[in-house]
Amino acid sequence: MSARVTLYGKPGCHLCDDARTIVEAVCAELGVEWTEVDITQDDALFTQYGEQIPVTFVDGKQHDFWRVDPARLRKALSA
Repeated sequence: MSARVTLYGKPGCHLCDDARTIVEAVCAELGVEWTEVDITQDDALFTQYGEQIPVTFVDGKQHDFWRVDPARLRKALSA
């Protein structure tokens, strides 16, 4: 099964930590796979998302940035 949710972030980012907690909880609740990508390991991703992290994608489409709303994420994954 491939991940439906991708969280782009970087180490030491408190908003990323908050987003990770929400993504992890909502995905566990719904039985959905998720993955995390460290943008500091990829120059192109760092350039693209460096000022917006954390950035979440659902099914390959950008869903949120900076903050993750658990209700909104739950709704997107239930659609």
